[in-house]
Amino acid sequence: QVQLVESGGGLVQPGGSLRLSCAASGSIFSINTMGWYRQAPGKQRELVADIISGGRINYADSVKGRFTISRDNAKNTVYLQMNSLKPEDTAVYYCNANINRSRVVRADYWGQGTQVTVSS
Repeated sequence: QVQLVESGGGLVQPGGSLRLSCAASGSIFSINTMGWYRQAPGKQRELVADIISGGRINYADSVKGRFTISRDNAKNTVYLQMNSLKPEDTAVYYCNANINRSRVVRADYWGQGTQVTVSS
C-alpha cells in the first residue's frame, strides 16, 4: 500500500505565497515522476508542474516564473513553492506520483487534495 499525504494549502491574499508538501510512504521501491495537478470548480484537472527522478522539470505556462517544484528523494517528498499567487490559482491541488513498488510493479498514486484559495 502507498499513501501520498499533502499539506500546506490555505487562504492567501493575491500576491502572497504558499508552500505545498507531499510525502509518499508505504511499499515503495523507487519513485519516477512526482508532480502537482490542480482542479478549479467546473474545470478539468490540469498539470501544474512535475519533476522526474533525473531532475527534469515541467511547468504549466500559467505558473512559469511564479511556482517552483522541488523534491527530496531521501524523504520521498515533493514540494511546490507558490509565489505571486493570483485569484485564478484558486483550486484543489493534488499530488501525483508514479511509483515502482517493485522492479515490475508500477502505478500512479494521488493525494487527497488540498484547497488553495487566493482572495482578498
